[in-house]
Amino acid sequence: MTLDSVTLFPIGKQVKAAKAMFSALLSLLMLLLWPAAAFAGEANLVIPTLSPAQNNLLIVGIVVCVLGMLFGLYQFTQVKKLPAHQSMLDVASIIYETCKTYLIQQGKFLILLFTFIGVCIAFYFGFLQKTPLSGVLLILAWTVIGILGSYSVAWYGIRMNTLANSRTAFAGLEKKPLKVLNIALDAGMSIGVLLVCVELIMMLIILLFVPRELAGASFIGFAIGESLGASALRIAGGIFTKIADIGSDLMKIVFGIKEDDPRNPGVIADCTGDNAGDSVGPTADGFETYGVTGVALVTFIVLAVAPALQTALLTWIFVMRVLMVITSIASFFINRAFSQAKYAGKEEFDFEQPLTSLVWITSLLSIAVTFAVSYFLLGPSSDAPANLQSLWFILAAIISVGTLGAALIPEFTKIFTSPKSDHVAEVVKASREGGPSLNILSGLVAGNFSAFWIGMVFLALMFTAYYFSGLGLAEIMIYPSIFAFGLVAFGMLGMGPVTIAVDSYGPVTDNAQSIYELSLIETIPNISKQIQKDFGFKPDFDKAKYYLEANDGAGNTFKATAKPVLIGTAVVGATTMIFSLILVIQSVLGVKPESILTILNPYTILGFICGGAVIYWFTGASTQAVTTGAYRAVEYIKKNIQLDEKASQKASTEKSKEVVKICTQYAQAGMINIFIAIFSFALAFACLSAPRTYEAPVALFVSYLISIALFGLFQAVFMANAGGCWDNAKKVVEVDMQEKGTPLHDATVVGDTVGDPFKDTSSVALNPIIKFTTLFGLLAMEIAISESFRDIAPVVGGIFLIIALFFVWRSFYGMRIPTE
Repeated sequence: MTLDSVTLFPIGKQVKAAKAMFSALLSLLMLLLWPAAAFAGEANLVIPTLSPAQNNLLIVGIVVCVLGMLFGLYQFTQVKKLPAHQSMLDVASIIYETCKTYLIQQGKFLILLFTFIGVCIAFYFGFLQKTPLSGVLLILAWTVIGILGSYSVAWYGIRMNTLANSRTAFAGLEKKPLKVLNIALDAGMSIGVLLVCVELIMMLIILLFVPRELAGASFIGFAIGESLGASALRIAGGIFTKIADIGSDLMKIVFGIKEDDPRNPGVIADCTGDNAGDSVGPTADGFETYGVTGVALVTFIVLAVAPALQTALLTWIFVMRVLMVITSIASFFINRAFSQAKYAGKEEFDFEQPLTSLVWITSLLSIAVTFAVSYFLLGPSSDAPANLQSLWFILAAIISVGTLGAALIPEFTKIFTSPKSDHVAEVVKASREGGPSLNILSGLVAGNFSAFWIGMVFLALMFTAYYFSGLGLAEIMIYPSIFAFGLVAFGMLGMGPVTIAVDSYGPVTDNAQSIYELSLIETIPNISKQIQKDFGFKPDFDKAKYYLEANDGAGNTFKATAKPVLIGTAVVGATTMIFSLILVIQSVLGVKPESILTILNPYTILGFICGGAVIYWFTGASTQAVTTGAYRAVEYIKKNIQLDEKASQKASTEKSKEVVKICTQYAQAGMINIFIAIFSFALAFACLSAPRTYEAPVALFVSYLISIALFGLFQAVFMANAGGCWDNAKKVVEVDMQEKGTPLHDATVVGDTVGDPFKDTSSVALNPIIKFTTLFGLLAMEIAISESFRDIAPVVGGIFLIIALFFVWRSFYGMRIPTE
């Protein structure tokens, strides 16, 4: 089946077919799994009871999180109060309304996806674990809360950003570049702090108030819900935004029109996509990243640490999470004072510098606080068990390795993506002589080199953590190095609100530049006098355009720097969850992991191959959805764009809505294909790993998960940084060289359109895909290895493998561009 070349209706038929397939899969799942109603025996994670003092300490943590949320809301109101010209506010309002329509549609799809996941959760806990109905409903409720958490913070993110974009655009007219920077950063901090506080409050409620026998399962359900919501929003948002972006950008070459020309129907869709892909996706992704990494550590502590030490370690972990809220807000104000002293009154400065200093101030302050509070909670003068008192420094050092890494990784990323980097300069030079061909080749070189060097950074971080883990952790737990890897991921998130803030900075600056052009503010009669009368300053239009474009370049850079941090936490955190799964396998099957998880076991090699194959299929499938959707968008825009002298210079709402419709339809169709395949592969490989006569096949699924994480890390870093390099090469030509409309600019635009799905679709979606596969894989493997299910598991696995392969086929052959 191919897509019709005239109408969009076949996409609707595909979505209906996908819904029908969902129903069929639900029925199949219930039919196949119903006979297996015995107790499986092991993912029942029982969270220990905390002492009154520990409870009180964490209740204080909830209070801190509430105060953090109030800080986020205060930032929201401060941004909302800022002035902007009505022409800009009107454009921002249109963008927000289209974003609302998109998010409402995505919410309907999340309900559908939850139904599917809910059946698996209900079956496992209700039938296999024999959990009472009230317990199953509680676990499902936390799964829903996880989904709603990802969805609600995504909604907050677009509301915040669509308020800040018009204010940032208008601030550019004042010739106050620091104000331009501060508005976007205030919006980012509002999102980052509120996001982390909401997630942390939910996890503290589970830890403190959910019955002990259900708390562990509630953590797993909550994390699966977070990951499900983030995966769907990341995948669909990434496809949506790049369809719109490519459709809009190519018009600059086809018709020789300027950036963000209001007559181009793709521009409004592009602005909506900036929020769908660069705000909705990252916000939901960030929310689940902090939750899933925390759940991975909680699971490991409960399964691998001596029972007498579990409560002290759990309390320490959550206190560290609360502290990152305090240190991030404190660092924000310190950096604000520093920036005010250094840049206030200047008409020009490097927009990247205040963002860089914020990252480093937060990292160093977080490290100092980590050691101080770890000494207070676990040190010789604390109430911690004696075996922990000698390890406080080791534990603090391991977390600090990750926190330092969260500052180092952006520095290495900027080497390949910053407008001032040699790699970006190389892309520009190659483009001048070799056009789009050498532009693309140079960008691929930058991506490959970045994957190598950032891989080396991760190697150094994880080896350092491994070294520290050998200094006594083996006395209190099994597999101490794996716990150390989890703490590295945890430490990388120690400056979480700031990481999210500099990432959210990007969509605000991107939208601000577009809003300036779409508002047509320069063409409004007597606009200078009006602004001077109403707002008290004389506008400088040339400086405003320069500030907004330069600030967008900084936004591009810091969007790029956040991606390796998030993908790194997914991989390192997934490692901890995978070894929690290994402990479960050991307990249920009674086998020593080292006897089957060996390179000499052929199933291990087969699992590695399967994981790599799935990663490469995923990046191809997500890019295919962008390619076909962009084809449709370009086709529509070419037919409907009006460039004659008598045509209106304002954006056409109806035509813009049609482009948004195209983007939404292809985003949903691509998401459905990808999600069903990912879900089915996890069930298939888990069930095919079930040991019927001997244990060797169990290695298949474990190595599959490891392969997904490792292949995903390098593929994501390569694609993200190649895309970032192409993006800022175009920005250099536009801002620094002032060569818009030249053959050089055309070449960099082509490179940027190649990089668009690289950096904002495939690479970024790998983060939630890795975490969802690992989390859901824990549940799937529990089902597969349960004693009463092992005999039929290979049959079920074979059926789901066929389903997965069908959707792999459909993700290309059902989505490809027709060949008339």
